[in-house]
Amino acid sequence: MVTMLDVARSAGVSKSTVSRVLNGKNIVREEIKALVYKAIEETGYRPNLLAQQLATQKTNMIGLVITNDVYNGPFFRRWFITQQSFVKSTIAA
Repeated sequence: MVTMLDVARSAGVSKSTVSRVLNGKNIVREEIKALVYKAIEETGYRPNLLAQQLATQKTNMIGLVITNDVYNGPFFRRWFITQQSFVKSTIAA
């Protein structure tokens, strides 16, 4: 697995610079961005979503615990559809 450090070495920049480029920070010069993007393409780097979630402590997941009584009742289906619509509209915004 290719890491940001591998990309940084390939581009001849620091790992922090690679991070700034990937996060869209505007403090990196265009020619450096081009070097980083070229190194990303050459190395085949892909961000590790699990590592990002651990670092940011955000998973963008919602946990839901439901008992069988609620799940099998008429209330659950309507409630679930409502919650699903809410989550979809929140993500789209």
